[in-house]
Amino acid sequence: MSFKITYAGLDKQVEVQDDLDSILDISTRNQIPHLHECGGHGRCTTCRIRVLDGIQNLSAKTPTEREASFIRKWDPSIRLACQTYPKGPVVLQRLIWSMAEVTALQKELAPEGRAEERPIAVLFCDLRNFTPMSSQNMNFDLAYMLNRFYTAMGEPILMNNGIIYQYVGDEIIGVFGTTGGTREKNCTDAIRAALGMQYALEHLNKVELKDLDLELKSGIGINFGKAYVGHLGHPTHRQFSVIGDPVNVASRIQGMTKTTKTKILVSLNVMNSIRENILDTGQEFELELAGKEGLAQLTEIKGFKEMDSQLELQSSLHLMLNDQDAFAHIFYEKVFEKSPETRLLFKRNMQDQGRLLTHMLSGIVYTLARPDHLISGIKALGKNHVQYGVTAAHYPIVREALLETIDTVLGTNKTPNTMNAWQTSLDFILEEMQQWNKVKT
Repeated sequence: MSFKITYAGLDKQVEVQDDLDSILDISTRNQIPHLHECGGHGRCTTCRIRVLDGIQNLSAKTPTEREASFIRKWDPSIRLACQTYPKGPVVLQRLIWSMAEVTALQKELAPEGRAEERPIAVLFCDLRNFTPMSSQNMNFDLAYMLNRFYTAMGEPILMNNGIIYQYVGDEIIGVFGTTGGTREKNCTDAIRAALGMQYALEHLNKVELKDLDLELKSGIGINFGKAYVGHLGHPTHRQFSVIGDPVNVASRIQGMTKTTKTKILVSLNVMNSIRENILDTGQEFELELAGKEGLAQLTEIKGFKEMDSQLELQSSLHLMLNDQDAFAHIFYEKVFEKSPETRLLFKRNMQDQGRLLTHMLSGIVYTLARPDHLISGIKALGKNHVQYGVTAAHYPIVREALLETIDTVLGTNKTPNTMNAWQTSLDFILEEMQQWNKVKT
């Protein structure tokens, strides 16, 4: 049995051989960009699609999908790609094409006419010396550089449960806590994102921008407080907005990184929200912020005192999967070398299988900031792998092959902390996945 999935707007068709894969799996295997912010576990709605034809050829909605549809009042043609399995030809349209469109999701979480005051952490990141850079470089080079900058700096925000709220000139603004979370978690996520942005900028300068003879620098300010979360604008063009004193102060704090010659500064509100003795701090300042009375206490952040596994995994992921096909090839060669009989478990084209592997690894790292999503996703993986014929004896082989592959691919970019973080995380993930093997026996 084979049939075609047609992606409207892309003028692209892919042939499907069976009904074992979700639409998201099919997109991933065929290298069709398809957002799945939660890793494809039904914990977000960024993979949503509209079915233009062939709705009768789709699997019934899962309880997770029914709940999402009910809350958002979707019409029957809108489905979640990660929850939907085609059984015949389908014509579909992706509804969220890029993370820039995730504002649409925030509108659903803050419906029209129901603005709220929420405790949030706000991060302002500014690209240094953009004005002289503009006069010294060609326009298209600047556009390329800015797009690479926004991409590199945006990923740590998204990985840490934040949203990219706005781009303002050469600034990027991230917000943490619009959908909930404790004060401590939102502030910790913001700080981890800021540190991840520094790692990302270092890589950007070393690898992607070296031929343009550019070295980008940034300053980051973080504040915490209650802000208005809702919609503003003309009735015909209202948009999701976050406004209030915490936002303004975060911008002022970012400006002070120039004066203090620091990379990351946070407010006293942020420091009071974080557990003691987990941050490696630098200088402390008492400075006057424009528009504010009195002196603001600001603290320089250099890192975490002890290894933060999330930061290590997030910072190494883009290096590790820079060439996803190469990573997967090395991994499976190691698996087959250690256990030749495992070849019989793989019925797909190995290139397709490799893309599913790297998709899975990316999804796990992206959901580290959402522990409940992570656990449910790992359990689903374990259940699926039992159905594929994976046994408890295979897991040590996979663990060893993955660690060797990560070590090989990262090369000189790895540190002892990086490998320790991957080892600890893989031990946890594979142990959780094996629970289904124990249930089966």
